[in-house]
Amino acid sequence: MTRVVLVHGIAQQLKGPETITEAWLPSLNDGLVFSGSDTLPRQDVSVAFYGDLFRRPGHRGLGEPPLDASDVEPGLEHELLLAWWQAAADAEAPVPGPDTPARLRTPHVVQRALNALSHSAFFAGLAEGAMIGSARQVRRYFTEPEVRRAAGERLTRAVTGETTVIIAHSLGSVVAYETLCAHPHWQDLTLITLGSPLAVRGLVFNRLRPAPTGDTARWPVPVKRWINLADRGDAVALIKELAPSFGTRVHDLTVNNGAHAHDVRPYLTARETGLVLAEALG
Repeated sequence: MTRVVLVHGIAQQLKGPETITEAWLPSLNDGLVFSGSDTLPRQDVSVAFYGDLFRRPGHRGLGEPPLDASDVEPGLEHELLLAWWQAAADAEAPVPGPDTPARLRTPHVVQRALNALSHSAFFAGLAEGAMIGSARQVRRYFTEPEVRRAAGERLTRAVTGETTVIIAHSLGSVVAYETLCAHPHWQDLTLITLGSPLAVRGLVFNRLRPAPTGDTARWPVPVKRWINLADRGDAVALIKELAPSFGTRVHDLTVNNGAHAHDVRPYLTARETGLVLAEALG
């Protein structure tokens, strides 16, 4: 009996639905405990997993060819990296911003962005290729129709007649929003978005389907309640409040995730998330 469906975000291509469940469910239950509620059994939760759509096929060489600044494609990939750079610099004093004078050895703006992001809490410890790969997954979702369609189909298959809550993180909130809009016959669902980039103009908002009308996006018909949670230091959730773009029915909440602002686990353990989930589950 699937009461809660989880939709993951970027950089999950080497995992699977069981791995995601194993990582998410304890944090989800911690949030419920902190809110004074009962925990969820494993059978009540399923994952709409689409990360494998971004997994590279095997080949005869050793390892994967590393990505570097020269591999960043113009347009969305380039713009995303620069936007993350600016957001990380705004939130974290140690991260040099785009206005910081460049050293001669790193004059390329993308390379400067990658160097700066490597000092941020969100991207700390990630190789340049992983950062580029994260931006590439967002670009591929919006520009490759087969990827977009397949991701939505994964969520469609996960939702059952017993489903009451969809919890979506990062890029997963885009998958959830578009899939909910495409299924107006679904009813009485609560949508919980975590670290969502949905309201980021130019990069995400204007690329949504159905297309927004002016400054306002369509409300997903099956959703009776939408709660959006964001950490102020989350570089992916560049716009923290969704209500101005999706309607005043969205309830925006701020949480504190500590040093790992975009990590899904502190989002799930937050008492605010537990309270919302417990109310939705009755």
